[in-house]
Formats: sequence, C-alpha cells, structure tokens
Amino acid sequence: MQSGRRLLDTVTLSEVIKGHDAAVAARAVAYLSVHERFQFSIVTRFEILRGLQAKQAHRQIELFEKRCRASTVLPLTDAIVIRAAEIYGFLHRKGSLIGDADVLIAATALEHELPLVTENTAHFRRVPGLVCESWRSA
Repeated sequence: MQSGRRLLDTVTLSEVIKGHDAAVAARAVAYLSVHERFQFSIVTRFEILRGLQAKQAHRQIELFEKRCRASTVLPLTDAIVIRAAEIYGFLHRKGSLIGDADVLIAATALEHELPLVTENTAHFRRVPGLVCESWRSA
C-alpha cells in the first residue's frame, strides 16, 4: 500500500464537497494536511460532473473543476480495464454484481494499491483484495 494515500469514491468525494457530515469533513481536512491532494478516479469525476450538468449547477461545476485541478484524478488505463473485467467476471460468477462504475473505481484502487474510502463498504467488500474504509465511522 502507498504511504497513507487513499482513493476517494464518488459518494465520499460528494460528501467532502457538500461538507454536511462533520466526521467526513474532519477526516478530509486531516487527510489534506498530510497529503495535500485528494486522489480519485476519472470515473468519479464523470459521475459527479454528470450529476451537476443534469442540474445545470454552473457554480457547483466551477467549484468542482477547481477541486479537480487541486486533486490527482487517476485515468483509466488498459491495466485498470483488464482488472475491472476480471472483477466483473468474478462477481458475475458469484451472483453479486456491483455497477460498472464501481467496478472501475475498485480496479483503479487495486491497480494503484490504494485503500478505497467509501460509505458503501459492504458493497465494495465484495471485491477480492480491495481494502475499504469509511470516513464516517472511523
């Protein structure tokens, strides 16, 4: 695992941006004081941006773009796509699929050897080898 760095999933990053949960906000501030930048997948960027575009939330889009510039947005690579396909195949055979976006986010975390910060730990723990944590309950 990389030195304390984490990959934020879409729900966690949304909560950080909204700032409504005091525990998540405190963990985010503490994280940034050590690491200076959040890390998240380009898939998370897409999921948040599509929601803001659907609402035509222009001011929020501007703020989100600023957050993206201050963060490390990890791209999809061929290795991530291959890992995601393997995860999908495993979950399909077990009959416990998760959404494609979540499979890609999980594969990104695994390829970069990063724990995933998510508020849906039960969902993501279906993925073998993926380390998950919550900033709400920690």
